[in-house]
Order: sequence, then structure tokens, then C-alpha cells
Amino acid sequence: MTTEVSGVDPHLVFIRDDVVPRTPEGCEECLRIGSPWVHLRLCLTCGHVGCCDQSPNRHARRHAGLVGDPIVASFEPGEDWRWCYVDEVFV
Repeated sequence: MTTEVSGVDPHLVFIRDDVVPRTPEGCEECLRIGSPWVHLRLCLTCGHVGCCDQSPNRHARRHAGLVGDPIVASFEPGEDWRWCYVDEVFV
């Protein structure tokens, strides 16, 4: 587990300003396999749209683990927060 330095998550450097959702209509993998999801998360490094941990397949967390992109943002209307999967904290 990575330790935060001076209260700032060191994984914030992975956030890109030009991220565009790859599948704005829903979870990339769930759309492909026809599975439902609960909420969506946007990878702030590559634009992958994945389903949340309450969804049956947890594709956002799986993407973070496989690819190594640590930070997602909620991709739900009206929500404005980010989560670091490495440190398990809001950033």
C-alpha cells in the first residue's frame, strides 16, 4: 500500500486532463457481454468506463488491477468525486 505524502495521494499524477469516455453509453465490458450494472466509474488515465463494486462484475476495479490505472471518477450524473484503488481513499 502506498503512503500519502503531505495529505496528497501520489497517484494523482496518473490523471490526464484530456480523458474522453471510451463508452459513454455504459460499462465497456458489460455492454459487450450483455450484463447489467449499478453505477459507472470513469478511469481518469485512459477513459475506460467500468461498473462499480456493487455491480455483479466490478469491471472498474478489475480494470484498475489489470492495467494499473489507479484513479476513477464517478460517471454518474450529479456526482463529483474521485477514488484511488491503490490507497482505497477518496482523492
